[in-house]
Amino acid sequence: MSHLRLVLALHNHQPVGNFDGVFEAAAADSYRPFLEVLEDYPDLPISLHTSGSLLEWIVEHDPEYVERLRRFVERGQIEILGGPFFEPILACIPRRDRIGQIRAYTQFLEQAFGCHVRGMWVPERVWEQTFTGDITDAGIEYTIVDDFHFRGAGLSDEKLHGYYLTEDEGRLLKIFPGSERLRYTIPFQDPQATIDYLRHIYETQATPVVSFGDDGEKFGTWPGTKEHVYDDGWLRRFFDSLMANQEWLKVATLAEAVDNVAPLGRIYLPDSSYREMTEWALPTQQQVTYHHLVHAHEHDHDWGELRQFVRAGFWRNFLVKYPESNEMYCRMREVSEKLDRVAGSEVGRLQPERLHRAQTELHRGQCNCPYWHGAFGGLYLPHLRNAIYKHLIVADTALEAINGREGKWVEIEAEDFNLDARKEIRLSSDRLVGYLAPARGGHLYELDLRGPGVNLLATLNRRPEPYHQKVRDHAAHQDNGDGGGTVSIHDLVHFKQPDLDQKLTYDRWPRKSLVDHFLRPGLTLEEFDQGEGEIGDFLTGVYDSRLRRSDRRVEAVLTRVGHADEHAVSVTKTVSLDTSTGGLLQVDYLLENLPVGQPLHFAVEFNFASMAAGADDRYFYGADGGQLGQLQSVLGIDETDRIGLVDEWLGVDASLDLSTAGGIWTLPVQTVSQSEGGFELVHQSAAVIPHWEFTPDESGRWSVTIKLTLDTSAAQARQLSNVVSGV
Repeated sequence: MSHLRLVLALHNHQPVGNFDGVFEAAAADSYRPFLEVLEDYPDLPISLHTSGSLLEWIVEHDPEYVERLRRFVERGQIEILGGPFFEPILACIPRRDRIGQIRAYTQFLEQAFGCHVRGMWVPERVWEQTFTGDITDAGIEYTIVDDFHFRGAGLSDEKLHGYYLTEDEGRLLKIFPGSERLRYTIPFQDPQATIDYLRHIYETQATPVVSFGDDGEKFGTWPGTKEHVYDDGWLRRFFDSLMANQEWLKVATLAEAVDNVAPLGRIYLPDSSYREMTEWALPTQQQVTYHHLVHAHEHDHDWGELRQFVRAGFWRNFLVKYPESNEMYCRMREVSEKLDRVAGSEVGRLQPERLHRAQTELHRGQCNCPYWHGAFGGLYLPHLRNAIYKHLIVADTALEAINGREGKWVEIEAEDFNLDARKEIRLSSDRLVGYLAPARGGHLYELDLRGPGVNLLATLNRRPEPYHQKVRDHAAHQDNGDGGGTVSIHDLVHFKQPDLDQKLTYDRWPRKSLVDHFLRPGLTLEEFDQGEGEIGDFLTGVYDSRLRRSDRRVEAVLTRVGHADEHAVSVTKTVSLDTSTGGLLQVDYLLENLPVGQPLHFAVEFNFASMAAGADDRYFYGADGGQLGQLQSVLGIDETDRIGLVDEWLGVDASLDLSTAGGIWTLPVQTVSQSEGGFELVHQSAAVIPHWEFTPDESGRWSVTIKLTLDTSAAQARQLSNVVSGV
């Protein structure tokens, strides 16, 4: 008797850098209770993927779960799926790292569970056809994406109930279409809805295979699902329904389906992801337009046929939509290329263990979550961005050590580091790394502290998002309760703080450092905060650049002739790094051709990310050393020559010293963003703006020196203490 095979493929994942409490809550709410229920149904097998970042945490914190999972594997009830170790988007990393991560995780899983890993999970189901060759070269036989990919290749619904062969340069891969319909019925509708859908397929198809592939967190971690899935018994009712229909419905793993059912044919899939991801990748206005068009036509009589030809966006364009994502991507690629060069060198081959540690840090820095944004926080979560940079900085520093860099050193180089066809400038030393963009305002757009592994410029601009309209529409009527019923994460509307609609504001320039402002004289802090008063064209204007170098000192000299109001003026800023001053970055400003006798208002904006707000051990201090408030404080200080920021938890003290006293403004940069739990206000950076109002004398010149001192001695002392104590 023929059966319909139902494949249940679950994907459990927590990103690199997530909080221990989040890992523990997900384990308590989803991962452990799911296995507890599954254990009572030994005849129901599943395919399970656990990301390497999550499994590493589980191995360290919950060995009992690992042992229980091993027993499931030994009796054949759970098939372990592999994939790239730290859950990178395959399109976001070089081919060598795709293959390397998949092979490394396969080896890890086979050692941990004593099984043969044949299949894999594609992170976020982001697919490009050339991945086929990389996946097969890594030793994988089959995988699962979404039926949305297959519809994009021209297949109708009745041809989606099985699996297909695909190839790249003759290398064959078996690929399953995961059902979008089941992603919305499981677990959000009564189990009978799934049974009825499967029964219809069984009655109209020969030996069908229907695949469900989705997040394990929807079974307990997503808001409201723990009560629904476990307390209200949805999962047991679902499993009971599957058992009650065994005469025609057989629950199978991907491996069992491959071994017992022939492929439906051959297919080449277009570049795609799951449907929602393709929508999120669109620019904001186009995303709004797309949704309006879909809503306008989804009830048309021919929409069922038309929708498979409607396409949204492409994952790689997240790197365009969010320049901050591109900055991480380019830094990651730079480290990967450096590692590849070192690995091929004699010095690298003589240090395999150190090279392996650097590679592992690189791979951790490729975890996908902070590189994009959709229904989850992703890019908008500072702790996830900070984790990516930490691992990349640690890897970069390790590679410098492998190359024999010792003692105090400085270096300066110019290359197209951010892939904009313009050269950027990299100043580096044994203590820090800074990146300047002459073609974009001469901004300092990345500032890495090697000791604590922190990028103080992992900032994020405030920009329009499609869901901001939902915030505006619902803020006045939404209470802060959990609401009734269980809804998909994509339909959730919940506010973590009140009055978020009043916090919606958008930045008019990149929130980086060395952002040069010519402001209207007399401009107030409140007006500046609203983006008012700019009278110059230096914010993102192109600066000419030249480099100076010696063994002990490097300088980048950036010059621009532009306008302040109707006056043509010249700005030269020289950024210096010296071996004798350790963690000090000196910036010398020279303004020339100024209008004699006319008041001017000049400001230099700095932004400090990675240093959290809302905590008493993270604070501003003044010239006298006294605390001025937490790092989200709005300050307007008159006539001072010093301000500092301390993050005691990080062990970082950053201070600005001015050769000419002036005013200093501080402002928090806070985004309103969407996460699993709803809408929230997130602190992204503290803006610190020294500013001077003056009247140029007959020379038409004015100058100031700003010294940015970065003291990480507390972080380094803590690291040394941990090493000594064996932590």
